[in-house]
Amino acid sequence: MRPLAADVTQAAEAEEEELEEKSEEYSEEMQKRMGGFLTYRHEDGMNFAHVLDNLIVGSCLQKPADLDRLVDEEGVGTIYCLQKNSDMEWFQLDVRPIQARAAERGDVKHVRYPIRDFDAFDVRMQLPRAVALLLQETNAGRGKSYVHCTAGLGRAPATALAYMYWCRGMSLKEAHSLLTGVRPCNPNLAAIRAATCDLLFDKDSQCTVRIAVRRSGNARSIQVAGLDVGWGQPLDMTYDVETHRFVLDRALPPGRFPFKLIVDGRWTYSADHPTYKDNDNINNYVDVVPDISDSGVVAARKRLLSEECNLTTAEREIMMRELLAMDVQPSPGS
Repeated sequence: MRPLAADVTQAAEAEEEELEEKSEEYSEEMQKRMGGFLTYRHEDGMNFAHVLDNLIVGSCLQKPADLDRLVDEEGVGTIYCLQKNSDMEWFQLDVRPIQARAAERGDVKHVRYPIRDFDAFDVRMQLPRAVALLLQETNAGRGKSYVHCTAGLGRAPATALAYMYWCRGMSLKEAHSLLTGVRPCNPNLAAIRAATCDLLFDKDSQCTVRIAVRRSGNARSIQVAGLDVGWGQPLDMTYDVETHRFVLDRALPPGRFPFKLIVDGRWTYSADHPTYKDNDNINNYVDVVPDISDSGVVAARKRLLSEECNLTTAEREIMMRELLAMDVQPSPGS
């Protein structure tokens, strides 16, 4: 028996309502994690902006027809996807038909390099290789590159911005002004500045940091969320009977790392560590300071971590050599 028209209409309305609810939840989480008042409406379909002659930044493709539109109407030769599988699952996206359509056409390449959503540290750590792969793809001569995450408001703009800053000779401020002038978005500038120093000075620099907190009442377990693993992958602390504290030792690169405690499942912060206010939340943080004796490097890091953060000609040449030397392979997703 064929479904009645009324049943089809009701099913479509229910699906639309579910998408609207998911978009609202996603937007609330985005504002909480990234700040600002940007919103994303998945139900409105793909949206994008031309940023450079060879670069477009936008939201995720939802169906093979989106790929056809980008190739036929916008001259795109590479689709560069920064989404993780979990991002796609939230909106019930299936990337396989899109990948199959790219293979069927043969005139566009679909590339994936997943970065965790709403995670400034993962953006920082993945940016050099993400930009190296983007540079490789833009140099391939297939046409424009379309860079997208889910909403096209965080990870994709950050990758495009780092590419403009490191590879196209722009200052970070100039690139940011150009990007946000055509697409309102909120790329994490601190992550880009830190990634710049990582490439130039701190590639292999790490320090072991100990976080120690006093036992709270009869707490049986304490975990640490944040640091270098993001908010969704808490790390277990161990109880040190000698100091009567829960402790966690973690090797971290230079920078400031926010964290929170999870005490027997309850999210809180530590009175034993510095705090800062993140919107309505109070978080802890730990500063990892590199042990550098070279005054020139100290001055350069200070400049590059400042608001201006302009690269010298010599630094830009080093950046390009590092990026071009990277052997980066696309990922099937994770």
